[in-house]
Amino acid sequence: MRPENIHVTASAAPPGPQHEDCRGVASVLSRVGDKWSVLVIMLLIDGPRRFNELKRMINGISQRMLTLTLRGLERDGLVTRTVYPTIPPRVDYELTDLGRGLAEPVKALGQWAFAHLPEIEGARGRFDARKEE
Repeated sequence: MRPENIHVTASAAPPGPQHEDCRGVASVLSRVGDKWSVLVIMLLIDGPRRFNELKRMINGISQRMLTLTLRGLERDGLVTRTVYPTIPPRVDYELTDLGRGLAEPVKALGQWAFAHLPEIEGARGRFDARKEE
């Protein structure tokens, strides 16, 4: 056996500074695009809520996942956590100004998804039917 193509093109140029911006935006979008984060943001639009209240309202979320989601949203500056010195301690979560700014596009995306759900389900059904053939 002999190699037929021995001329290899040079590798692409190393990533420039603009790729760093893409990575930063991707990390923000991954937080915002997470299904639990979207639900929490939607529930906090109307004002502060307690942890257990959020847990009851979000069907299927575990306590650990809600904790991780709230911690991530807090880390990104989208949610504040206020602890009240009562027994037992009361903890409220609320959107920050930054979080409220995000809530509007998230709400619009949710409304779009709800409005187009029948079309999307139809497309999924047609696609799945083709794959089975």
